[in-house]
Amino acid sequence: MRYRIPEASSAEFEAAYSRAAQSLTKAPQCVDYELGRCTEDPTRYTLRIRWTSAKDHLEGFRTGPEFPAFFAAIGGFAGEIEEMRHYETTTVAGEGGARPPTLYDWAGGRPALVELLDVFYRHVLEDSLLEPVFRDMDSQHVEHVATWLGEVFGGPADYSGRHGGHPHMISRHAGRGITEEQRRRWVTLLLDAADEVGLPADPEFRAAFAGYVEWGSRLAVLFSAPGADTTTGEPVPHWSWTMPPWQPPSK
Repeated sequence: MRYRIPEASSAEFEAAYSRAAQSLTKAPQCVDYELGRCTEDPTRYTLRIRWTSAKDHLEGFRTGPEFPAFFAAIGGFAGEIEEMRHYETTTVAGEGGARPPTLYDWAGGRPALVELLDVFYRHVLEDSLLEPVFRDMDSQHVEHVATWLGEVFGGPADYSGRHGGHPHMISRHAGRGITEEQRRRWVTLLLDAADEVGLPADPEFRAAFAGYVEWGSRLAVLFSAPGADTTTGEPVPHWSWTMPPWQPPSK
């Protein structure tokens, strides 16, 4: 949506959309929104609202309980609309050079993950609670898990390409009956191993790393339970930053 708003009314216009945004935040049809102002011509604004679909906007939001308050907030500026259209995304999309590094790169790439898992599984086999679960792991287990974590954290998609992707990983847990106590010990040993091998200790990386470890280990418990449905066709998950790491500005 495009607006032309006299500069004298810009503060009022932005305040109106701040109020209207409360309705967008509550609307299940709205994915996200952003109001932008032109740098070269401050009288021009663009409002981008990403709906779940055009139909959901026109037949859901427009007839739903959040629309009256939304329109009451911004209806006075309806006459300033220059264009209102629905757009669909295309396959042309990507990230620019200003994006933060992947968790994979920040951790140190594959060598760092292999070192982490080599130390971790050595401790696992020394642990009376976890050793029975892993005593029969093959000699390539560390390499395979490093490949998995590498893809999860933004590295090469080699687990999907060479090892069967997410369905294969799930199948490796099927029927093992992993307990909550074992899961907690697994998490603790892996986080300890991250300290031992010197993975980045900044709060942003460790929060993201620990978040995946918690999420993934809890799924492992679910998929290892007797009778669990392991036929999911989901792709390998892609994990990223909860908050990008601070880096000094480039000179």
